Amino acid sequence: MTQTQPATDGTPGGAQARRRVFLRHLLRGERPYMLYIAFAFMLVVFSFASPWFLSVDNFLNIGRQTTLVSIIAVGMTFVIIARQIDLSVASTLALSGMAAALAMSFLYNSWIVGAVAGLGTGAVIGLINGLLTTQLSIPSFLVTLGTLSAARGLALMVTNTKPVIITNEYYFAIFGEGSVLGVPAPIIWTAAVVVGGILLLHFTVYGRRIYAAGGNPTAALYSGVYIKHVTTLAFVMTGMLAGLASLVLSARSHAARPDVVQGMELDVIASVILGGCSLFGGRGFVLGTLLGSLIIGTLNNGLVLLGVSSSLQLVIKGAIIVAAVAFTRR
Repeated sequence: MTQTQPATDGTPGGAQARRRVFLRHLLRGERPYMLYIAFAFMLVVFSFASPWFLSVDNFLNIGRQTTLVSIIAVGMTFVIIARQIDLSVASTLALSGMAAALAMSFLYNSWIVGAVAGLGTGAVIGLINGLLTTQLSIPSFLVTLGTLSAARGLALMVTNTKPVIITNEYYFAIFGEGSVLGVPAPIIWTAAVVVGGILLLHFTVYGRRIYAAGGNPTAALYSGVYIKHVTTLAFVMTGMLAGLASLVLSARSHAARPDVVQGMELDVIASVILGGCSLFGGRGFVLGTLLGSLIIGTLNNGLVLLGVSSSLQLVIKGAIIVAAVAFTRR
């Protein structure tokens, strides 16, 4: 007997099938409902525990606080699905921010010049990571551990550890202080990156190749997937997103500093893994990564509002992350 396939043409049945496929892709992952339950539970607990938590201003504050991690974590999702890892994202952010600020200070005080310099620097570091990993067959853990140190050293060296002041008002408005319909620019950039990541990962040929490269590299190679190119592009994308995060951070602080966000790569990786991505590759979804980032950001925000000491915050956050990953593991 011939199995009837769901309609995918322009008929109402085809439209319903496409919507089901879209929702299936958005919810893709192992037991993703646990993420929604954990997030909802956290919101309820903090809402009762603190009178200041349940407010629009506080939610916007959480969105701004999680912007950097969320943006970079989208790129990290691609890297980890491809069975790799990038430890250099925080240092890439620092160096990209310095490049953007220096370009506007010494070349031309234009936000476009700063954006190109920041994104370009991130892309170059990502390309170096990708080529060293794929062409020389060096484990990405070791490659990015090296670039983590090298990029941070360059960021500190170019201005002798001094910050670079930024004065371009358009730069501030576009990346840091502007808003659209009351929504701050950093949150808009986060939303744009997340939507772009969902479309690229779940609805393009490249996304299917990333899953294939990480899930079963041998089968992917025999299927015609050039794993080296796919993996290198994932590193480049992650570097560019770290560059974008540097623009947001430097626009908010009106300066670029070489010593910023040290250790942030751990929050980025934790968000991706918490969101259902497997460190062994082949599994993950962008919406889960965003939820992972929001869970960590909401936890930090709620603990601060409750007056919990910083040392105890680290203990609680670590325990909750381990528990959440245990519930969402394969």
